[in-house]
Amino acid sequence: MGFEDYKTIVVMVGCQFIYSGMILSVRAALLEDLSSRVLVVYRQIIATLLIAPFAYFSRRGTNSCRLNWRSFWLIFLLSFVGVTANQNANFEGLALVPSSVATAIGNLAPAITFIMSYIFGLEKVRLRNSRSVAKIMGTVVCVSGAAAMALYKGPKLLNMEFLHSNSLFLQSSHLGQGQYTWLVGCLLLFGGVCCLSFWLILQVPLNACYPDHLSSTAWICLMSAIQSGLLTLITEPNINSWKLNSRLQLFSCVYAGMTSAITFFAQAWCISRKGPLFTAMFQPLSTVIVTVLACIFMHEELYTGSMIGALAVIIGLYIVLWGKSKDVVYVKQETTLNPHEVSHICKIDLEEPLLPDKPAN
Repeated sequence: MGFEDYKTIVVMVGCQFIYSGMILSVRAALLEDLSSRVLVVYRQIIATLLIAPFAYFSRRGTNSCRLNWRSFWLIFLLSFVGVTANQNANFEGLALVPSSVATAIGNLAPAITFIMSYIFGLEKVRLRNSRSVAKIMGTVVCVSGAAAMALYKGPKLLNMEFLHSNSLFLQSSHLGQGQYTWLVGCLLLFGGVCCLSFWLILQVPLNACYPDHLSSTAWICLMSAIQSGLLTLITEPNINSWKLNSRLQLFSCVYAGMTSAITFFAQAWCISRKGPLFTAMFQPLSTVIVTVLACIFMHEELYTGSMIGALAVIIGLYIVLWGKSKDVVYVKQETTLNPHEVSHICKIDLEEPLLPDKPAN
């Protein structure tokens, strides 16, 4: 293993620590009754301010690709699905369940993406093929683990439970605390993962008509900030909800925006050198980091069902990734034999990232 391999490993581990810190800081800010909808708006505004200058200067003096109506509406849809809906669902879910559960459910993304890819005809399934069987089995294990976390809490292992009183779903619940908020939180996080997976699918037509990734990311951040702002104005008519009442809330908003910008560039750099499977292998690390730090510093509760379900999700994730890695090897072999017939498959499997930069999810 050369020095270049160590650099990519250090960068990916650093990304997981940065992302884990964002999850913990957001969770702490939500416990101080910061609105999750307001947090999404501030995060996207800060991310836009950080990314937009780089996008502008990278395109300065070039006319490589132009924004037309098709790409504009695709970016609008991507902004709504991948950021506005995804992050609002994730942060609302994070307000109702421990941060360790939130990061564990985020590992469902490859499995849900595989299901959606099959539905839209982007993924072929052959039951006699070990690669397809592995992806199907991994998906079943992932979904089963997520269901276990949502439906079975089991005995409490550590600490005490905290609930975010500013949650829309907690306020509307007549059952109050307990199993209702746990189940709703898991369902919201699962919905966020589904939005993220659909966002991945929509990347294919966007990349075809607007291949400038940095510019499209800046547009997505800007449009999602506007969309989230309108949504928050509807759900948060009280102007006091927009106020940041502590340094922790201000820090969480700034740090969340910086996380989006930093991890985007870092993961793009690693994908260009080691491929998407390499970066995806590090995703469960954030679950371990968040679980340990949340129990030590935030005294979050830890349940037996959460541990079993999280372990199942991580195992299922690696089974799916194993199947995808075999797909990559197969495509490379087929490319050597007949490059014309598999050029389209290569573009989907090798150039498109399996996992994007994580929204808070």
